[in-house]
Order: sequence, then C-alpha cells, then structure tokens
Amino acid sequence: MPRDNMTSLVQKIGRQALVTFRNPSLVGDKAFLDNQGKLQTLMTEIRAADLKIAPRKVDCASTPLPHNPPVTYMHICETDQFSMGVFLLKSGASIPLHDHPGMYGMLKVMYGKVRITCFDRDTLRRSILRSVGEFTEESGPCILTPDRDNLHQIDAVDGPTAFLDILAPPYDPDDGRDCHYYKVLESASDSEDKKAEAQGQKEVWLMEVPQPSDFWCGGEPYPGPEVNI
Repeated sequence: MPRDNMTSLVQKIGRQALVTFRNPSLVGDKAFLDNQGKLQTLMTEIRAADLKIAPRKVDCASTPLPHNPPVTYMHICETDQFSMGVFLLKSGASIPLHDHPGMYGMLKVMYGKVRITCFDRDTLRRSILRSVGEFTEESGPCILTPDRDNLHQIDAVDGPTAFLDILAPPYDPDDGRDCHYYKVLESASDSEDKKAEAQGQKEVWLMEVPQPSDFWCGGEPYPGPEVNI
C-alpha cells in the first residue's frame, strides 16, 4: 500500500538527491558519501505503489510501431543538479549499451526484472565488463559513478518492467554530457582476457555507434505524488 504520511517517499528522495548532489566540489568526500548512503536507503524502500504505478502484465502490440515505443519515460522532476523519472520497458525491450559522461546514477526497480550489464571505461575505447546482474523490486539500487559501472545495458527479463532513475547531473549536450551508444566488439586480447577473467572481470573493445534503430523512448504522464524541489 502507498505510504499515508504528510511527505511522500518520492518527495523525500527528491530532497535527499538535491542535498547529495547540490555541491559538485564536495562529491567524493565523507559528507557526500554519507548523503549518498541516505539516498540509497530511501531508494531501497520505494515501491511502485508509492508512485501510483501498477505493474503491466500484458503489452499492447496492436498499436502501430511509431506510437508504440519499446521504452517510455515518466518525468518526475529535474534541476541543474539531478533528474528523476521512471523508465518503463515492454517485455523483451532493452535500453542499449550507453554511457553517462561525468555523471552519477541510481536505479531502483519498481516491478518486474531487469538484467544490467555494467562496464568501466579503461581507455578511450577499451572497457572492462565488470558485472552482469538481475534486479527486482526486492533488490537494492544499482549505482553508477563517473568511474565505476558508468556504461550499462538494461534488458527487461520475463515480462514488462519499470525502474526509478536518478542521474546527477542530468544529461546536457551543451555541457559535454550527451548520451553515446556502444557496441561490444571483442576482448582486448586472449592473454589479457584470461588474466581479467581470473580477476572476475573481462576487458573488451567498444565501438561508438548511432542510436540503434530498434530503440526509441516515448513519454507518458507521471501519475504519482508531485515532487517540489
């Protein structure tokens, strides 16, 4: 059931995100890490009912494709410091491998299941496949930083899914934070690959590609509590 208190949980999350990310010069210090931990705790608690979002069991495939995007986005709020919204993926949909230049992120599944494949950028084109994991509403948030897990692919698993997403600062091409898409080419080398796999990681080459033609994101209204920042 949704929480019946004076301040909604998503409002608390918005306020904590602002506190966490409002001073970029402090990012990485103890105060930042403490605030990031508080934000992570709040994100762990939130559920679809808190956002008045009902799990979608069946995808409607009768609508013509231009009006039936595989992924939609519910905008909740945005400041210069962060953006917050909900991504909804249809059954079998994916958000292709992409980056978050100089950005932090926190993702919490609202319903369904996602598989998240995370990479660290090593050099301009070489990256490290760090993890592949599945997340549900019972999982804690998935966190990315400018240096760790900054590139990822998100796949819907076993049906439709949705997740609450915070990015700090928001994408802004005019400020050097455009979204780039990538394709995994191959391992860096056999010897390096074996060494990396022994350490639980795998080095790969990535090639930047245009936005895949089978991926686009539509918009839909956010039905949950208003967030005032």
